[in-house]
Amino acid sequence: MTTLITGATGHLGSLIVRHALDRLPAADLAVSVRNPDRADLPVDVRHGDFARPETLASAFAGVDKLLLVSADGPDEVRIGLHRNAVAAAVAAGVRHIVYTSVTDADTSPLGLAKVHKATEDLIRGTGLTFTFLRNGMYHENYTGTLGHGPVVTAAGDGRIASASRDDLALAAAVVLATEGHENTGYELTGPRAWSFDELAALAGTVHQRVSQAERVAGLEGFGLPPFLAELLADIEVGIAAGALAEVRPDLEKLIGRAATPVEDAVRAALA
Repeated sequence: MTTLITGATGHLGSLIVRHALDRLPAADLAVSVRNPDRADLPVDVRHGDFARPETLASAFAGVDKLLLVSADGPDEVRIGLHRNAVAAAVAAGVRHIVYTSVTDADTSPLGLAKVHKATEDLIRGTGLTFTFLRNGMYHENYTGTLGHGPVVTAAGDGRIASASRDDLALAAAVVLATEGHENTGYELTGPRAWSFDELAALAGTVHQRVSQAERVAGLEGFGLPPFLAELLADIEVGIAAGALAEVRPDLEKLIGRAATPVEDAVRAALA
């Protein structure tokens, strides 16, 4: 059986590959990337670009299980890229698709969920077996700027059950390497929900609360494209409303140990 991981040079994809290599023979593992020259990996490296569907037939050839790591970009662009990838998987005879989705993709009020719900619906519509890895937000989304002033958010008193990117990558690798995950969705969160006041205190700073409009303007001021600034601010407003606060057991069940707490991520960021 050949298992293929897309986006293998990205932040999440590269970690999934590392964990997959601990669990699968390298000869059974392949990756697809937009720029194969960047992928120095001991596996079959294939050129696959969701924006160039003509590259996907050869990228997905002979693949039994496909891990589709979600693409970046504005919503309609992402959905189009995912549509290309799913169609190519069907044409290539892939039997099972594992997709990196988001918490409560089918019911979440977050704008972020639109892309993931649409992609889950595309995958369900193929008739192939699937596994949806509904990843929560990464700890690293919120610890990367610690040590550079106050923590600024539009999240108010909201709490978030974020998880470590590496734990989520490990969960993906476990799903790829083991059986029994067909037609299943896993809600993957960290071990507890924390507030941005707590995060700021852990980092020895303060939490500065701003409005959604102020947050968008601030993020654009840091150079983020408008679509991304609006997306991140919308997530924070969703956090304020409780959208990402529920703690679920799925991540710890998959990885077989306690999930990494945010405190560990803060220590690593400030080290």
